Amino acid sequence: MHRSPTAVARQRRRVQTRIENADANGFFNLLTGPQLIEEVESLLPEHRERLFPPTETLSMFMAQALSADGSCQQAVDDAAVKRLIAGLPRCSSNTAAYCKARARLPQPMISTLARSTGQLVAGASQIAGCGRGGGSCWPMERP
Repeated sequence: MHRSPTAVARQRRRVQTRIENADANGFFNLLTGPQLIEEVESLLPEHRERLFPPTETLSMFMAQALSADGSCQQAVDDAAVKRLIAGLPRCSSNTAAYCKARARLPQPMISTLARSTGQLVAGASQIAGCGRGGGSCWPMERP
């Protein structure tokens, strides 16, 4: 099947837009926003404050699952860059801490919040016309 250059370019733009919109900060904002915060707090396990607390780890994991690369390394590298941009102390780009934090996430927390987040994003995409030249696919504004 031969595709026209215009169709290929249009498809690349759509994929790039989705990748850009599926970042850990967007998921973190959803998880800590008014629509989900109570549900998140009810599912949070007992934990110490670490480099990757449960809510941040889950947001990174959801972005990782939707990214084109899908690797732990990309998820950690993205988090390290965002920390530097925000003026926070540097962190290692080693994936061990993130992978251990991800393994500590309770399965019910992952499945429940991934489903709830997906429903919010899907609802917002229908309203905003996401994927049809509409605005952001996120149901709330990013800071």
